[in-house]
Amino acid sequence: MSTLTPEMESLKARLKATWMAGDYGYFARYLEPGALAFLERLSIAPGTRLLDVGCGAGQIAIPAARAGVRVTGVDIALNSVEQARTRAQAEGLDVRFDEGDAEMLAFEDGAFDLVVSLIGAMFAPRPERVAAELVRVCRPAGRIVMANWTAEGFVGQMFKTIGKHVPPPPLMPSPLLWGNEATVRERLRDGVAQLQLSKRLYPFDYPFAPSEVVEFYRTYYGPTNRAFATLDAAGQTALRSDLEHLWAQNNRATDGTTRYDAEYLEVVAIRATAD
Repeated sequence: MSTLTPEMESLKARLKATWMAGDYGYFARYLEPGALAFLERLSIAPGTRLLDVGCGAGQIAIPAARAGVRVTGVDIALNSVEQARTRAQAEGLDVRFDEGDAEMLAFEDGAFDLVVSLIGAMFAPRPERVAAELVRVCRPAGRIVMANWTAEGFVGQMFKTIGKHVPPPPLMPSPLLWGNEATVRERLRDGVAQLQLSKRLYPFDYPFAPSEVVEFYRTYYGPTNRAFATLDAAGQTALRSDLEHLWAQNNRATDGTTRYDAEYLEVVAIRATAD
């Protein structure tokens, strides 16, 4: 395993702090319908060994465990891991949640039947390592499934809007490249026998107006929270204005609430079997 450069070590520390900011467990409550729809399409049989990479507060790990799946979840944000553990313990579920890095998964080769990342591993700074690790810990003929925001979709546009005010780190390729079909085919070229890519829509439904949604993200969603924190008062006002405009422009609700669908790329790969 190669040693991290000081620059990469610093970047990874900043990314960890970003995802520990806010309160992802609370933020993710509004993401549960889309997470459950994603999970349902996986049709996971009871007893399957599942690794959830970037598990957050257990949005898919916990319902999968309820259905008898043998679940392990990892995330770089320790506070999210602790929230997931608390939820699992409250329900009496046997789920393992660990602090972990998608680029350096602490599991043996072929340890899992199914490796999943719902809007998680796409944010790691070294995508080639992520791809290799997802494949490595999946057993031969097992599945690797990802959901990744596209650059063209609403969340992609939100990140671009934030990036105009707070430039992304130069060492890190855009996470939205994980939503590009050609890029994914290149990254998952080795060790994969089959690859299926599908564009899907993730539902977002908030019982409050777009201006309140922006404040909700600023308070609870780590990347937005940290972006605002780096700006002075004028910068925060400008960012808030641009985000409110984006949300209002894309809002499909007409009753004072906020509703939209965000495009993502669903990636389903089958690990190649040994020769």
